[in-house]
Order: sequence, then C-alpha cells, then structure tokens
Amino acid sequence: MRPHCHRVDGSTDARWLACDHEAESRSGTMGFVFCGISVGLETSGTGFHGRLDGFPEDARQQRALPTQYPTLLGSFPRSTVASASDGDSHHHDRTSVPAILEVLEGCDAVIYNVGVIREFPSKGLTYEKLHFHAAKWCIDAAKELNISRFILMSANGVKKEGTGYQNTKMLAEEYLKASGLDYTIFRPSLIFGDPRGGNRPEFCSQLKKDMLSLPIPAPNFHKGLNPFNAGNFALSPIHVKDVAKVFVKSLTEEETIKKTYHLGGETYYWKDIISIISRAYGKKKWTIPAPAFAIKTLGALLGGFPWFPITKDQITMLIEGNVCQSDGVYEMFNLIPTPFNSESLSYLKN
Repeated sequence: MRPHCHRVDGSTDARWLACDHEAESRSGTMGFVFCGISVGLETSGTGFHGRLDGFPEDARQQRALPTQYPTLLGSFPRSTVASASDGDSHHHDRTSVPAILEVLEGCDAVIYNVGVIREFPSKGLTYEKLHFHAAKWCIDAAKELNISRFILMSANGVKKEGTGYQNTKMLAEEYLKASGLDYTIFRPSLIFGDPRGGNRPEFCSQLKKDMLSLPIPAPNFHKGLNPFNAGNFALSPIHVKDVAKVFVKSLTEEETIKKTYHLGGETYYWKDIISIISRAYGKKKWTIPAPAFAIKTLGALLGGFPWFPITKDQITMLIEGNVCQSDGVYEMFNLIPTPFNSESLSYLKN
C-alpha cells in the first residue's frame, strides 16, 4: 500500500491534510483525512504537534477545511475546497459539524491530531473546546458516515486529576473508547523535528528561542528548595517522522485496533536535553537552578500573555517528567527510532 497525501496549509496555526491510499478494497482506494492544529508548544505538555512530516507529499487529491482554528469551533471564514483531479475550487460558508461531515465523506479513516498547550479563552482557544469537544464532533461525524477507523493523538501522562491539558486529552480518549469505533490511541512523549520555517511551533526550536538564546544561564528547574535536584526529571524525545510512520502503519494493522500505545525514544534528563540542544547549534549553555514554585507563580500571573514563554501548567507537567518505554512499539512497526542528537537537531543551526 502506498500512501498519497497532500498537506493543505493556510496559516501557521492550523494544518489540514487529506490523503488517499491505494489499497485492495472494493473501491480500489482507501482515503483518510488528517486533522491537525497547532498553537503554542504541544505534545504531552512539553513538545509540539499538529503536523506529521512522515507523510509523502505527492498527493493525487486535496481537500481543504478553513485553515484557522475556528473551523472546529463553529466560526468559519470563507474557504477553498479543491480537487486535484479537476483543479476546480469552490467557496463555502459553513458551521463546524457540517464542515467536518463534508471533509470526512468518502474517507475510510480519520487521524485526529489537534492540540494546544496554552489557552487563550479570549480567542476561543481552550483545552476543553479543542481537545475534547472538537474531538467529539469528529468522532460523532465518523460514526454518522460509517467511518470505522479512528486514530487519536493523545499525550503521554494524561490523567483525569491532572492539568487542564491532561484532563481534556483523557476525556477525548474515554469518549473515543466508548464510541464503538475501531480506534487506536497514541500517547507520545516530547516530539521533536525540523519545523521547516513558517514560524511553526516545535519544542527544541522554541526552547532555543525563548530560553537558550538569551544571554543568561538557562533555568534548570527543580521541585522544592533543594537546588541539587535541579534538572533531575526525564523526558523521552521522539522524532516527528517516527510518529508519522507509526500512525500510517497502524491504519492497516488490525492488531492495533482498540489499543493504546506510548511513543518515546531514549530517556534524557532535562539538564542533558539542554546540553544536547545547545551543542546542536554550536553553543555551550550554562544553567542555574530554578525552583519550580517560583516559576509557577510567574506563570500563573503572566501565562495569559503570549510573550511570556511558559505557563503554570507547562511547568507542572515538565517537572512531572515524561518518560515511556516504546521498544515493543518499534519492534511491532519495524522501525528504528531516530536518535536525539546533534545530527537529528541540525535544523537548529538555522
């Protein structure tokens, strides 16, 4: 089976991808739609998502939903729907559910990859709307159209009694599990990879910009008051292309149906991640212990402003750590994980 995909980009905030698969089916093709939006740092509270770069770019068909986040919230700008088969385009004004139904029609599977790591309620960006309600709309639309296959991007560390981010991701998981669809849920740790310009959010690039490039030591966060514990929380970075490959392969692997998988690479402590990222763009960065409670206080006061680099919830999730073992997943999908090193982070030199 050879996937054909096309990314429909309209802004740095949202990306919608429609794909065709050549498959042995009654129609001769298997189509799936990828829904993605990324605003701020995303994945498990510590990285990014909203795009999957492992998909090929040689699309035979393209469809576009409106490209700003209100597409999922019911406030649609005018948009273009195009088909590569005839090159025609049409303009539509729509509301959320009809738009979702329209773009899903004719597909055999849905990949839902929507998430935000920071809330801006005044702009309609909230965890509840995007992580839960929008996912619910897509799940309901898939059921209405008899699309049985549904892939959900969740996050490692989700839980009901956690932050708003973690809780709403968990609610989406539970709703999908109760839907009766043939679901697969993926919970990645920190995702990294070349954002390829366009001011797209990506963990390592954002960390370099907001913390490591400043002419002051980088904060080495720690719980409590003991500075000797600074940086002793761990993460399991995984490359975005590895995540994409797993998503695509899972579409045709029946053994992944009704399963939840944790995705992560080799484990590194925070202080080591700072060192690896700094070396990748040719710098040596000093660090200074930073008590998490002090940063949380600042985040609570200033986190609502886009210019402040971190929020209270982000700090909470960061120092919790974000580690998972995925050896069995890589073996199942016959993948060799991309190492987290200067070579795979070479895009930081730009």
